[in-house]
Amino acid sequence: MTKIVICGANGKMGQTIYRCIKERKDCKVIGGIDINTHQYADFPIYSSVNELPEKPDAIIDYSHPSCLTPLLEYCMTTGTPIVLATTGYSDEQISEIKKASAQIPVFFSWNMSLGINLLVQLAKKATAILGDQFDIEIIEKHHNQKIDAPSGTALMIANAINETRNDDMKYTYDRHSQRKKREPNEIGIHAVRGGTIVGVHEVLFAGNDETITISHSAASKTVFAEGSINAAIFVKSQKPGLYDMGSIVG
Repeated sequence: MTKIVICGANGKMGQTIYRCIKERKDCKVIGGIDINTHQYADFPIYSSVNELPEKPDAIIDYSHPSCLTPLLEYCMTTGTPIVLATTGYSDEQISEIKKASAQIPVFFSWNMSLGINLLVQLAKKATAILGDQFDIEIIEKHHNQKIDAPSGTALMIANAINETRNDDMKYTYDRHSQRKKREPNEIGIHAVRGGTIVGVHEVLFAGNDETITISHSAASKTVFAEGSINAAIFVKSQKPGLYDMGSIVG
């Protein structure tokens, strides 16, 4: 039985994770962390990670980038594995995550969906096969409450493609201010915000007289919740290091 603490417990993802765990027999929620300490289930919610009365087997974080440093400090002090699913981290924070993974098991992914991670692998394979003969554009769509743009998942896809192209690509986020032709080493990244869209990601490969599109659409937050729960169960028994969905599906 894996004992899990949810950081961001009162958020939409935090509550979705709890509902998913409640239906499982291999794990349970023993506590939550949130600035809103309203208790809605059979576990206590604390305003700070340092208030936890017992060490969990893993922490799942769907909160805010500002919570990263105290979470990592707690985990490194107690030896607690952590699943980081929050988006919007700065380059400095990503460096902080990598440094912490030398001491504790850290599972870090911009997207916890198995389908998205398959899309990433397919995009990498398409890039390797198509070479520089096709222009690459990434379109991501989310609900109108999402704050960061582009999404962390869009950047994850772009980074995977760029790695396949030996990191010789540059990212273009906004074309309206540019009066010039598209350069061949660009990856265009476009954000759409509207309604209650959970998450749609498309990778467009546009060549001469033909286009190829690889896409993924999430119908609910449950796919991300289940992925993060599986990640927590996986990472609790790992050695210090940096893990992602490829560690599970690969």
